[in-house]
Amino acid sequence: MTAVALPAARRRSVRRSVDARWVARAVIALYVLVALVGPFLIPYDATATSTSDRLQPPGATLTDGSVSWLGTDQVGRSIAAQVVAGSRVSMLIAAATVVIAGALGLVLGLIAGYFGRWAESLIMRLGDIQLAFPSILLAILIAGVLGPSVTNVIVTLAITRWVIFARVVRASTLVASKSEAVEGARVLGVSNFWIIVRYIVPRVRGPLAVAATVQIGLMVIAEASLSFLGLGVPLDQASWGSIIANGRDYLSSAWWIAAFPGLALVLLVVATGMATDSNRSEPNQTM
Repeated sequence: MTAVALPAARRRSVRRSVDARWVARAVIALYVLVALVGPFLIPYDATATSTSDRLQPPGATLTDGSVSWLGTDQVGRSIAAQVVAGSRVSMLIAAATVVIAGALGLVLGLIAGYFGRWAESLIMRLGDIQLAFPSILLAILIAGVLGPSVTNVIVTLAITRWVIFARVVRASTLVASKSEAVEGARVLGVSNFWIIVRYIVPRVRGPLAVAATVQIGLMVIAEASLSFLGLGVPLDQASWGSIIANGRDYLSSAWWIAAFPGLALVLLVVATGMATDSNRSEPNQTM
């Protein structure tokens, strides 16, 4: 058996795609690192105010002699400290939401795909009803009822996103349940629980992981949107959405207030999209 080599142009395209994917993953890793250790490295308090240092541009020297690398907002808070603190909040909410929604979607998707019948109809119809509503509007409704807090944002986003994971898991389960291995296990009398654990779950982990990575970027956007509207994290906690909201009235005079958290948000979302682009795959070999 011999492998058929890809054309040179195709190889270069695949190489560039793989390089871009690794760059995107490095950017995501940098965001995680900043979220974990950034607040300990930035010599500013994200909530400390100083009216004498309000609306200072990037690189300005503050009254205490320190340099404000990203400027200050309308009450003198450091934009750099707020962006770093906001990254921690955004990554925490995105990760927790994906874990909770993914776990719920995994269980419901396995039940719907493996057992079928009334269980599948009930779960999928419930998902269809939820998908009929725009997710952001549903999130605004739930967040408005629960009130602003990190926990409520996580619960709100998990409620609006479980169906995405359930549909992915259900589709993979339907394919895996028709495999020869599963059919043989059934003939041998293996219980449904162990069939799911041994043969179904390993086959749904890949699609579930891809969906989870894509949803991280979308969760960051959703959290920022809720915080921008005042329905996300409390005002005493930094969030990219709330920072952008604070700077919307100063776009002409203090553009840096909204620009830097907006840039951080865009870079993270683009990186997550590039890291999971299905077109950026390793070169295949034809046997």
